[in-house]
Amino acid sequence: MKIIFKRFIAVAITAMVVSACQPGQGPSWMTKENVGAATGAVGGAWIGSNVGKGKGNIAAIAAGTLLGGYLGKEVGASLDRADMAYYNRTSQNALESAPVGSTSTWQNPDSGNKGTFTPTKTFKTEQGTYCREYQQTVTIDGKTQQAYGQACRQPDGTWQIKK
Repeated sequence: MKIIFKRFIAVAITAMVVSACQPGQGPSWMTKENVGAATGAVGGAWIGSNVGKGKGNIAAIAAGTLLGGYLGKEVGASLDRADMAYYNRTSQNALESAPVGSTSTWQNPDSGNKGTFTPTKTFKTEQGTYCREYQQTVTIDGKTQQAYGQACRQPDGTWQIKK
């Protein structure tokens, strides 16, 4: 239990530092860069948490958080609202109905940015919630980045990214 708590604290502190959320009025802190950084930091921490044991694991979590936050911020800075709309539509549809291993694609014809979304595993939690693991790619200006995550179905039918 102590290890889990320490990991949580390490991830939370690093994610806050990396995301550089500014205190402000209303949602002014919620920029593409900050959302991308926070999402990347959480994803990087999750990937890092699956590497090594003991102190090596904590270092992997910290490194994953920092790298994920940096890459997420870069991706977030590059995606505009239209890109996000294409991505969100594709990811929600893929999570809801695409078979495991089936890749869905999106592309913004105006920016040329594109990506893929592939569910890799479906499971049900102890609480009865349906969740899916996935992998995705995002290509911006010809540079492709890959990420992995997990999303769970909400009571309203939408899918929320958990890791």
